[in-house]
Amino acid sequence: MNVISRFFWFCAGVHLNTLKKHPTEFNKYIGIGATIFFTGLFAALSGGYAIYFVFKGDTAAVLFALFFGLLWGLAIFNMDRYIVSSINKNAGTGKQILQATPRILLAIMIGMVISRPLELKIFDKEIKERLKVSYLNNQQSKIDTLNKSFSNKYTIELAKLQDAKRQRDSTEAGIKSDREKLNFEIFGNKTAETSGIMGYGPYAKRKEAELKQRETQLDTLSAEVRRMERFVDDRKEFDGLLSERLYTTKQLDSLANVAGFADRNWALGQLSFNTNGTPDVNTSLAITFIGLLFIFFECLPVFVKLMSARGPYDRSVYNLEATQIHESEKEMQYEVAVIDNIHETRVSTETDKRKELIVKKAAHDLKNHDFNA
Repeated sequence: MNVISRFFWFCAGVHLNTLKKHPTEFNKYIGIGATIFFTGLFAALSGGYAIYFVFKGDTAAVLFALFFGLLWGLAIFNMDRYIVSSINKNAGTGKQILQATPRILLAIMIGMVISRPLELKIFDKEIKERLKVSYLNNQQSKIDTLNKSFSNKYTIELAKLQDAKRQRDSTEAGIKSDREKLNFEIFGNKTAETSGIMGYGPYAKRKEAELKQRETQLDTLSAEVRRMERFVDDRKEFDGLLSERLYTTKQLDSLANVAGFADRNWALGQLSFNTNGTPDVNTSLAITFIGLLFIFFECLPVFVKLMSARGPYDRSVYNLEATQIHESEKEMQYEVAVIDNIHETRVSTETDKRKELIVKKAAHDLKNHDFNA
């Protein structure tokens, strides 16, 4: 019996002196104790990881994680140890199952609690990618909302700006066409709107004058457009539109790295669906089976105890408990008998005292009566 065996027997919650009498039971309770120990170990890792993310960025985050992880692991270990050791193997199968049912339900709840932080670590990469998509969509939605609100607020000004831009573009296109026609006229290219005579004649001069007039008009329209654009930009800056930009890749990485436990937990739930809203069966099954694995692992100590046959150790424990119960009852009977005898003695003694007092009082009264007579 080495130290490791004794430790696992302690984890199983056995009565060591009774177990030593039955060597055939050693391995069974080493297995049960090891299962309880590793369940507590996984709970410690899970709780420590969860607290680490709560205090991530704090200089004492690692210390908090170690302290809480150890505390949480010990709590789960102690609870599992109690659950397993309290199942009475000397009862019938139905009674054992009835005893184990609330314990299994409690184990399922504990398994769900300790599995979540570990699932967050297992799917860490996928969670960060989903968070990036979420942050980017939220930022885009915020920008769209601001733009829509701005458009509703400055509908008239934006309409005037668009109208001025259309006039400017139309005038610019007309100038380009007139310049082309002027060149055709000067170089003698015959078209439907040119004479085909080379040289700088009256028609070319008139076209050039019209062109300059339209260029002046274009300058006026361009200046008006620039003025209105400055006004709109000032309003956008005042309303905060210019300060809102889509996140860069570096910013998204930074946001995903500092995401809190709640955001990461939400993202883990969203992994069961694709970004377009359709179910992602493969990822959903992976998350479900990992969760079930930890739940089963938490329930495993109870299942092992239920599945194990009643052995000589269980019988010895039953006999020891029966003996102790019998001894306790006899001790109670002894104390009751003693108390009853003491009570009778006290009653008898008190009765004699009171009788003596009555006799003395009667004698005293008789003596006084004779004296008076």
